[in-house]
Amino acid sequence: MRPANPVRRAFERGSVLIIVLWITFGLVAVTLYFANSTGFELRASDNRVCALAAEQAIEAGARYAAYVLANHGTNGVLPDYTTYYREAVPVGDAHFWFIGRNYDSQTPLTQPFFALVDEASKLNLNSANTNMLDLLPNMTQELSDYIIQWRSTNSTGSQTYAALHPPYLCKSTNFETVDELRLVYGASRELLEGEDSNRNGVLDPDEYDQDRNNLADPGLLEYFTVYSREPNLRPDGSQKFSLRNLNTDQLTSLLQTNFDASRASAIRARLGNTTTFASPLQFFMRSGMTADEFGVIADNLTVASGTYIVGRVNVTTASPAVLCCLPGITTDLALQLVSYRDANLDRITNSIAWVVEAIGQNNDSVLQTLAAGDYITVKSYQFTADIAAVGPYGRGYRRVKYIFDLSNGTPTILYRQDLSHLGWALGREVRQTWLVAKGATR
Repeated sequence: MRPANPVRRAFERGSVLIIVLWITFGLVAVTLYFANSTGFELRASDNRVCALAAEQAIEAGARYAAYVLANHGTNGVLPDYTTYYREAVPVGDAHFWFIGRNYDSQTPLTQPFFALVDEASKLNLNSANTNMLDLLPNMTQELSDYIIQWRSTNSTGSQTYAALHPPYLCKSTNFETVDELRLVYGASRELLEGEDSNRNGVLDPDEYDQDRNNLADPGLLEYFTVYSREPNLRPDGSQKFSLRNLNTDQLTSLLQTNFDASRASAIRARLGNTTTFASPLQFFMRSGMTADEFGVIADNLTVASGTYIVGRVNVTTASPAVLCCLPGITTDLALQLVSYRDANLDRITNSIAWVVEAIGQNNDSVLQTLAAGDYITVKSYQFTADIAAVGPYGRGYRRVKYIFDLSNGTPTILYRQDLSHLGWALGREVRQTWLVAKGATR
């Protein structure tokens, strides 16, 4: 029997070692791979948990908005943003913000303003006429005409939409949402969104400032609503007095109930035999009443015949761009109105009478033009709660917009839209201060 070759045995042992090393290396590599994958999964799970917390914070924000409106927004009163929590409101380890607008600021905003938004501060797509639409920034004549066609019951624009790819029909009835504008012919993304692609009211670092003015010039979506309407009833639920065909006995009774006999007689004499008025503003201008006196009876008067008064612009909250769309109001007068209401916050909520003083009696032709229709109000019953939230450690960003309606007495959600896809809308300051500080405490 021949003895084993010691060299061969050593070679075999070396081969086994190499195989074992490769197997060990493979097992270690697989272990590291799965460990890394598990780490990513843990982070993803943590992000999902943070996102769920943010979503629950948004639900809490919607409930809180309903509470604020129910307690501070009754009878058409716009809630004062200083009376409720509106930014970095804690819900457990999550926080939420109400993304709003501040049109009274004389200094352009560089950071988002946080508050509820008044829908009556915008033009109603279902009631604004062509002249009003044409005065909006960047509005084209073509788009203005097609907006009217889209909502008109006797529209002739169906052929235009039939030629598109894919084709569809012109709606020929009222807009149901503002985003429905995207279906209207001539409504490009640039016109609708402008420079403010995330719709937070300020220019963010990732947004293109086309005209280099360091401002987020908004698109047309900023100026429109389809929800603004007011109950055509007095606060006690009874019918208002119609100024279209004013009953003299009712008017006399109304004046005598609210003023002494001599003052009631003086107002009645000033009105004379006129029994038809185009608007409450026209009635006020002809009555000779003071703003305080008109504020006492303003909620008793109407020119509308339906259950609701649709589409009036709230002059106490509207932006200068929207005010410029009102008949007779120029850019200078719009800024004059904004300056006046900013300096007289305690005098502008009772009635529209303050507009006469703000514009000035020397602009009588402007006032007559504005009073020729029922265009303005100081009441608001629909509000936007644009709620953004982050979960623990500032992660899991979510954003949802709610439209609340109070015209039936209690806050009702009319519309809900997820805006998370628009990206971060809380501004650079929140990211650099609150979120960074929160992350540093982990």
